[in-house]
Amino acid sequence: MNATAFALNLAVTAAVALAVLLAAFAVGVRSGRHRGVDVAWGLAFTAVALSGLALSQGHGDPGRRLLATLLVTVWGLRLSAHLWWRARGAPEDPRYARMLSRAPEGPARTRYALRIVYLLQAALVWFVSLPVQAAQYLPHPPGALAWAGTALWTVGLLFEAVGDRQLARFKADPANRGRIMDRGLWSWTRHPNYFGDACVWWGLFLLAADSPVGWAFVLSPVLMTYLLAFGSGKPMLERRLGAERPGWAEYAARTSGFLPLPPRRTASPAGPPRPHL
Repeated sequence: MNATAFALNLAVTAAVALAVLLAAFAVGVRSGRHRGVDVAWGLAFTAVALSGLALSQGHGDPGRRLLATLLVTVWGLRLSAHLWWRARGAPEDPRYARMLSRAPEGPARTRYALRIVYLLQAALVWFVSLPVQAAQYLPHPPGALAWAGTALWTVGLLFEAVGDRQLARFKADPANRGRIMDRGLWSWTRHPNYFGDACVWWGLFLLAADSPVGWAFVLSPVLMTYLLAFGSGKPMLERRLGAERPGWAEYAARTSGFLPLPPRRTASPAGPPRPHL
């Protein structure tokens, strides 16, 4: 890996991630809703990957560069399109409404949104995408770990896409209003989309992991998985669902919280139900 070229790449991709999130901030301020930052999330990863593809020309293996860029682009555009479609005409996301309520209304709240929502997400996009950027600069063709990562990415994308589709069809039926989605993938894990997201980013890490250099960026998928399972993903969503949805406690008791596991319908006579991850 050419260290000088890669250092320049890191600086440019940081600027690209920042530019996408600042554009989303401008839209959020104008519309008075900041839920659009979720749409910008996937777009920012895509922009970073495309920038890395251009900058790594002549430095990385063409096949590995194209593979890494393609996987991120497919994932990022699908996610952004799904979130844009879901958010059309919807009010502010309750997560951001609660988060921003900590600051007084007016310019202070706008500055708070810039720091806590947009600048933080720009930094996360850049950090989480480091294995992809590294993979684009590796000079040798993809090896066994890279292809295993592609397979894991495929599993993750299917969990996300199928889970999102199942949930959308469930919500589209008026008979399900106020009910808990506990069918399909949602009967095996309470968060198939978050589990799928984790698989996607561990898969992308493996594209760089067949080189010792790639292991320097293992904290990127670790951080993403932590945020999904223990940070701003699963815990925050479950607190809201637990307060709003009747039957949530029963659903949570029988359904794995993250890793897909067979649903547990009844307690074991030998003792209490096993813990769900």
